[in-house]
Amino acid sequence: MSGGATAVMAAAAVAGAAIAYNNGQEQKKAAEKASQQAEANAKKQEKSADEATNRANQKRADTGAALDAASQSGKAGASGTMLTGPQGVDPNMLNLGKNTLLGS
Repeated sequence: MSGGATAVMAAAAVAGAAIAYNNGQEQKKAAEKASQQAEANAKKQEKSADEATNRANQKRADTGAALDAASQSGKAGASGTMLTGPQGVDPNMLNLGKNTLLGS
């Protein structure tokens, strides 16, 4: 009987090891799934926080500076442009140096 009892105990030990292995695999899969879910939640929260930051820090046009620049350029006179300045264009600079119809 002791040989039979040893065989039963060995079979029970193998069965116990198989059950423990299966339980370990199920726990491993559950832990991986939980990890993936936590990572997805973290990404979702990061995106939400980034969007909230972008909404709070929107870039807006500085209309006050644009109006100030326009009023300052208006003080330069009608002939003042960004290219010529307030004195306008010197008529001598327009002369091509030739006595033709185009250059006179």
